[in-house]
Amino acid sequence: MSGAALSAASSPEPDRNCPLCPRLHDFIAAWRQREPGWFNAPVPTFLPPVGEDSVRLLIVGLAPGLRGANRTGRPFTGDYAGDLLYRTLIAQGLARGEFKARPDDGLALVGTAITNAVRCVPPENKPVGAEIATCRTFLMPTIARFANLRAILTLGSIAHQSTVRALGGRVATLPFRHGGRQQAGGITLFSSYHCSRYNTNTGVLTEEMFVAVFKEIAVFLKS
Repeated sequence: MSGAALSAASSPEPDRNCPLCPRLHDFIAAWRQREPGWFNAPVPTFLPPVGEDSVRLLIVGLAPGLRGANRTGRPFTGDYAGDLLYRTLIAQGLARGEFKARPDDGLALVGTAITNAVRCVPPENKPVGAEIATCRTFLMPTIARFANLRAILTLGSIAHQSTVRALGGRVATLPFRHGGRQQAGGITLFSSYHCSRYNTNTGVLTEEMFVAVFKEIAVFLKS
């Protein structure tokens, strides 16, 4: 996992008051006034307690949910997507403890880290292309920080495309598809529909489909 694709001058974590995307910065500023008790900042990568050298799987989502991670400060914490994600991680031995949808619930990741392609909550959960590209300057060093990384799981097409570009690949040759497994930048890249309530309510993604992806990843990591 070397080369220009994984080298970036920036830190893997944006500053709390990151100004790089004015629209997102202003949106968060408005919510800080409205809900001063919320996290309301770029959401950092969720790491296992034993440190980043233990990470073999990185999960990349789209962006923090307004009343989910933007409120709690931990990826996929506080909304339905987290219920399904963390339940599945625990079942596959990639997390331990009990998920109670708050950052002090004691849940711990096992050999896994979780981040987002865009670290700040976007209006209507829809980041624009320039914001996705700008935040890739944090995704690239996030990937590079994990010396023993073997696999990345992207949740949804936007996260997949940004991750492919961060790995130095071409989206046209590494397209998104649910249940996909491809090679990019020396990493095995898995992909799944995002575990959002919309996708599960509409039947785009069932729990069985989601679990099947994680079972394949768990087998791969044990190989």
